[in-house]
Amino acid sequence: MQAERRKPLMTSNHRNNFQLHMMLVPGVVLIFLFSYLPMFGLIIAFQNFSPRKGFLGSDFIGLNNFAYVLKIPGFWRVVCNTLLISIQKIVLNIIVPVFVALLLNELTLRRVKKVVQTIVYFPHFLSWVILAGLFVDILSPSEGFVNSLISLFGGTPVFFLGDKNWFPFTMVLTDVWKEFGYGTIVYLATLSSIDPTLYEAAGIDGAGRLRQAFSITIPALMPTIMLMGMLSLGSILNAGGTLSTAGSSGFEQIYNLYSPQVFETGDIIETLVFRLGLAGGQYSVATAIGLVKSLLSLVLMSLGYWIAKKKANYEIL
Repeated sequence: MQAERRKPLMTSNHRNNFQLHMMLVPGVVLIFLFSYLPMFGLIIAFQNFSPRKGFLGSDFIGLNNFAYVLKIPGFWRVVCNTLLISIQKIVLNIIVPVFVALLLNELTLRRVKKVVQTIVYFPHFLSWVILAGLFVDILSPSEGFVNSLISLFGGTPVFFLGDKNWFPFTMVLTDVWKEFGYGTIVYLATLSSIDPTLYEAAGIDGAGRLRQAFSITIPALMPTIMLMGMLSLGSILNAGGTLSTAGSSGFEQIYNLYSPQVFETGDIIETLVFRLGLAGGQYSVATAIGLVKSLLSLVLMSLGYWIAKKKANYEIL
């Protein structure tokens, strides 16, 4: 009998997969070091944390930090500010991109269409550190372009970044200006997938452009609108307005533009956490707030995903 030929330990297919898996290692290590390992620090939310004593030496105080958070003066005002700013951002970051996408969809010159898409999408890539400097100059009450126009027409200059009544509205509008290009691209992609024969048939039946928009275009956009709106719920406690701004973008925007004189209407959860934690040294209290916010965001994100799956047939896997 001939001896059975041994199978190679690693086929070419397995070897290629092994190389691909090895390429994942640096990314996995970075995610572990900067995303999962820091979660160990959540323990200080249940401690009277002292940097000198460290994680293991600090006294365990249970839920006392969470009870203290509820007694912080102005805490619920901060929560309301966050929700009001976030809800306005989410709503306008749906309405404005849909409107602009409908206008761009009517352009017949492809080159002009691409140029406009690039122009409206470009601000999305700019950091709020850069944009803050621009808006401080543009909205300056003395020499700003906007107030110069207001004065030109006989109006009184407005301190947009220093007036507590104007500040939240300014944050919403500047965020929409920065991010509406992202949503526009998403909705344009949806519009391009609509069957042109539907418009031809509607035109033969006598439907005008407005009737076609409400009978064909808007219904075709609704699943995407529902998806974008529901998945934006995860950023509602970060004062973010879209999927693209989920994370710390609300903090970056407001932190770079606000001042103590607008705390009453402009202070949000993340700026409060920053002042208590990094600026005030109350690490345990700041961590407790951050932990609760993260858990609530997880619940809202899960709810948004569930609704998107039911209404827009959206699935991750």
